[in-house]
Amino acid sequence: MIELGGGQQPAAANDLVKDVSEDTFMQDVVEASNEVPIIVDFWAAWCGPCKTLGPMLEEAVKKAGGRVKMVKVDVDQNQAIAGQLQIQSLPTVYAFFNGKPVDGFQGALPASEVEAFVNKIAEMGPEPDNGLDDAVEAAETMLTDGEFADAVETFSAILEEDNMHAGAAGGLIRAHLALEDLEQAEAVVNGVPAEIHDAPEVEAARAALELAKQAVDAGPVAELTAAVEADGDNHQARLDLAVALHASGDSEGAVDQLLEIFRRDREWNDGAAKAQLFTVFDALKPTDPVVLNGRRKLSSMIFA
Repeated sequence: MIELGGGQQPAAANDLVKDVSEDTFMQDVVEASNEVPIIVDFWAAWCGPCKTLGPMLEEAVKKAGGRVKMVKVDVDQNQAIAGQLQIQSLPTVYAFFNGKPVDGFQGALPASEVEAFVNKIAEMGPEPDNGLDDAVEAAETMLTDGEFADAVETFSAILEEDNMHAGAAGGLIRAHLALEDLEQAEAVVNGVPAEIHDAPEVEAARAALELAKQAVDAGPVAELTAAVEADGDNHQARLDLAVALHASGDSEGAVDQLLEIFRRDREWNDGAAKAQLFTVFDALKPTDPVVLNGRRKLSSMIFA
């Protein structure tokens, strides 16, 4: 903990975390806390512990998924607020809910205690609105029922409401793939915000796009099957057959062919069979029997 004594820190690039000033404190903290708990981080550029605590707070707030928000107040630039709230040392953290302070602490804390504090404050607020999640579920049903255009429209509307919804982003990519519109699917992938780039739903859709792009150049299943039967060590033909099988909806057959390549020559083409297996696994649900069985068989080969 450091006694108050001069700076500038960049604003967080997320609507859950923002910088505020004396002009916006009432709106962004006091009034906003009537809707959702607000954690206020009082900091200064010269405060070493602030530089450690701030990022930990931001990470914990983002993990809370919108049940709590955070604002940052530079006390050197906003001395009136610091004076009104009697901020005597840094870092100081206050939590506001329903227009008034409800909790807080001074000094740096371990990450586990910071996360516990944020979760405690988040639990003061209302239960999160699952409306968008319900809409995603409805759009997924449209996909299952073959209503691809309607699914595109619904997923797009969800993303207009919340462009950080990974489920909607992944769904929109898959809906475009169902319409065989690879260009639009790739445009959605390229436009996914960095914060959800590695979300499981987006990763799965990205893998499905990769497989769809490969399938464009895949030959007919019958011809590739004949090539493999004629020469079992024609690994390229077998890899192409796996791509074609997956494109035709036979994921299990594709996995079998890739496992056979791995069994015959696991190092072929810089481990292409193993890499392709993981792409297929990523494109399917983790609980899909094809994934579970495929991973088990691959593991048994690796450790045999």
